[in-house]
Amino acid sequence: MRALSWAWKAAVFLVLFAWSLKNLEPVGLNFFLGARWQVPLMVLLLAAFVVGAAAGLSAGITRNVRQRRLIVELRRQLRTRRRPAAPDRAASAA
Repeated sequence: MRALSWAWKAAVFLVLFAWSLKNLEPVGLNFFLGARWQVPLMVLLLAAFVVGAAAGLSAGITRNVRQRRLIVELRRQLRTRRRPAAPDRAASAA
């Protein structure tokens, strides 16, 4: 099963590598105030992918942190409800 997994990863890598070699033509990215950036198309696509992945991960991380805090609070509440009430010494002495 591991060999199949590695073969699949190698095939995907080779296809993407060949695709990147086909997209080396320079493209211009126009910024504000007349600034222009000339880069290969593959570099621009890779940069867009990295920015998108970072945005998605940061959105997921904030949600995950919020959920973990809620889980900790709910566990704390559950522990306090499960604790048996301490016997009242005044009631047992009488």
